[in-house]
Amino acid sequence: MQKNILITGAAKRIGATCARLLHSKGNNIVLHYRSSQEAALQLCNELNQKRPGSVTMIQADLLNMQALEMVAREAAQAWGGIDVLVNNASAFYPAAVGEVTEQQWDELLGSNLKAPFFLAKLLSDTLADHNGCIVNIVDIHAERGLKGYPVYSIAKAGLAAMTRVLAKELGPDVRVNAVSPGAILWPEHGLSEQAKAEIVQRVALKRHGEALDIAKAVLFLIKDADYMTGQILTVDGGRTLFC
Repeated sequence: MQKNILITGAAKRIGATCARLLHSKGNNIVLHYRSSQEAALQLCNELNQKRPGSVTMIQADLLNMQALEMVAREAAQAWGGIDVLVNNASAFYPAAVGEVTEQQWDELLGSNLKAPFFLAKLLSDTLADHNGCIVNIVDIHAERGLKGYPVYSIAKAGLAAMTRVLAKELGPDVRVNAVSPGAILWPEHGLSEQAKAEIVQRVALKRHGEALDIAKAVLFLIKDADYMTGQILTVDGGRTLFC
């Protein structure tokens, strides 16, 4: 199944897990990162030791249009074209309605919606040439906004809508789907043990998921979902069964 796959925000967490799983299936990986250079370099070296020349790194701030163009250009040149784009990079932090700044709006919409759209646009030709696909990482809070995170929720709702729109616009040559995670990895800061326990109580399986659960869904959409486009797979342990 060797494909050339660009993963944004691939240095840590879900992005890194996707990179490891997809690489283990024989794919070449373009690791994009913004500021996590040490983690990206470590992951790149780890995977290249297993299969030399199969992973490359690109550093870029996806809020910058010139940087987006550079990422698309360098990714497409790495192995002669891109088969798969995984839009994983995401800014996530609270911003109450009464306190949201324009800078926060631009950052949250830029990383979660603008960058995925323009990367899809910039890579559309090479993806079409390879009968490729796009996988967007959405969020269950795209459907029901997360209180205290209005701009983030709006951005992910836009990404869900974009998944369906681009499936029409880029078909039949490019499939566009998404994965919508629930409680998978806890935020790196600011969530108490009590808050975590309360979230788990509203999950049908009574446990949080793992990054590998998302990576497996991404792999399925790339490898085995030839007749799926415009769809969003919810991987949340049953969280959205509850209000």
